[in-house]
Amino acid sequence: MQIKKLNNFESIKKGSIKSFEILFRAYYKPLLIYSKKIVGNKEDADEVVQDIFYKLWEKRKTLDINTSINSYLYRSTYNNSLQLLRRKKLDFKYQQYKTYQEERSINPSDEMIATELNHKIGELLEALPESCKRIFKLNRYKGMKYQEIADQLSISIKTVEANMTRALKHFRENLKEYTVK
Repeated sequence: MQIKKLNNFESIKKGSIKSFEILFRAYYKPLLIYSKKIVGNKEDADEVVQDIFYKLWEKRKTLDINTSINSYLYRSTYNNSLQLLRRKKLDFKYQQYKTYQEERSINPSDEMIATELNHKIGELLEALPESCKRIFKLNRYKGMKYQEIADQLSISIKTVEANMTRALKHFRENLKEYTVK
């Protein structure tokens, strides 16, 4: 194998398969070892190096190498190895996110229980006395503070507190089957 042939990229540009094979045989193993040090395993390193040679052949006519072929191949191996690591890191993060979303998603059984619970809460709310129901809705659905409710309804804050206590006690007593033990 002659160094001149290895550095002569012009013959590869012209489509010389023989020159490409010489280049491939001379650089494949050293680039594989180099990439393996970066990516950590032979399979990924093999993918990186094969991809470099594939792109080299595909883009041979338009590729302009300003440095030596040696520098070009090692720089490409370095860059592609890092790119593979970034892609794998991103894939890993995506898988973690996907797993997290799947764990968070409501299964049909939980969804059915939630629907049943909402229906039960609605029934219990309707069973409350009108003033108690109005105070509860203002607090829980509108987010109003006790003092704001008292001011709006022109009642004492103690009346608001008493009605909220009554409503919450009513819910606790009637929703025991849904509480976590």
